[in-house]
Amino acid sequence: MHSVKNRLSAYKHDMKIKLQIFLAALSCSTLTTASFAQERDDRATILNFKGIQFTSKDSLFYTNFRFRMQNRLGFNNVLDGEDNGKFDARIRRLRMRMDGYIYTPRISYSVQLAFTRSDQDFDDTGVANIVRDAVLFYNFSDDFYISFGQNKLPGNRQRVNSSGQLQFADRSLVNTNFTLDRDFGFSLNLSKKIGNMPFNAKAAISTGEGRPVQSTDKGLAYTGRIEFLPLGQFTNGGDYSEGDIEREERPKISIGGGYSYNDNTTREGGQTGRFVENPFTLKTSFADMIFKYMGFAYQAEYMRRDVANPLNTVDDQLNQHDGSDPEEAYAFKGWGINQQTSYLLNKGYEVAARYTYLKPHQQIRSYEDQIDLMEVGLTKYLKAHRLKFQLNANYTVKNGDFGNNFQRNSWGGTFQVELGI
Repeated sequence: MHSVKNRLSAYKHDMKIKLQIFLAALSCSTLTTASFAQERDDRATILNFKGIQFTSKDSLFYTNFRFRMQNRLGFNNVLDGEDNGKFDARIRRLRMRMDGYIYTPRISYSVQLAFTRSDQDFDDTGVANIVRDAVLFYNFSDDFYISFGQNKLPGNRQRVNSSGQLQFADRSLVNTNFTLDRDFGFSLNLSKKIGNMPFNAKAAISTGEGRPVQSTDKGLAYTGRIEFLPLGQFTNGGDYSEGDIEREERPKISIGGGYSYNDNTTREGGQTGRFVENPFTLKTSFADMIFKYMGFAYQAEYMRRDVANPLNTVDDQLNQHDGSDPEEAYAFKGWGINQQTSYLLNKGYEVAARYTYLKPHQQIRSYEDQIDLMEVGLTKYLKAHRLKFQLNANYTVKNGDFGNNFQRNSWGGTFQVELGI
């Protein structure tokens, strides 16, 4: 009799635990179904059945562990015949990521670590910083949340997209020179509708010096971004990934833009680049759009940066130089535009083309060339962006010299395999 009672008690206890876990998952799913179908770098990915997942028996703790890597072979050659070209064979990215919640799905977190040199800001700062994201979110509802910690700023579209969701091996040169990247601070994120049209509004206040900073000054960065989706939501959050893998059955478009005011930053690019002796204020504006329909995708991005005096010198102490000769530094002042288009063929093959134009301001023309960059790409998707093979070819024209009269133009190619969970 006692044995039967004990088994019955144990059964009731087990069912109670399972019910708690189910209710917690249901609550979390309610919060995340619309927003987390696609991997996001600006919000925790919770209970989307990706990665390795663990939920505690009392349902008060949940974590989702994932990794991804990008293995690359590349070649670049300047058309002057003076060298045999440069080869690039390396692990471009190797990242570990943990998302989850503690106590309640309303309190979520995201931690992302990087284990390759190019991902650690080492060349610019001399600091091997493995921490990319370490951020806490409080989800008031599915359409409003705030964050505190180190995470991506609400900048240009290609930066907001995860590097794992790109259709070319790298982001464009426009992003490279003007991006806001990651920073430490607060953000507010709101998603609502105007009539039947969804929109997303994001704002952040951050330190302005990016990831590897040991201390910061009183100058802060103020960033805002807004997106409008006049034809409705993309399938599975497709406005945060490149290429129309979902083959949208109806046309979908997202139009976005924003502005960042970085007051008295001590780095060349605000949140990126080498440290400089004399702080300057960077004003960065950006506008972008993405369109998808029946396997066809097109996106465009315009960015511009203004700074009163872009010329500077490197801070020898922070950049670990010997200080023998002051090294020149500068902020990239000017503007650029990037356009890319693609079509998804049968059996997961995608063809893509990209054109990038970069126009440096006259004040930095002795350091930077005007660039026209043409690229073509072929991608084979085996498991969407989680497992794909990418083959890219590019041709770079400097200072509008398409005839290569000064023998400074170059061509190159990249083969990359991305694998992740």
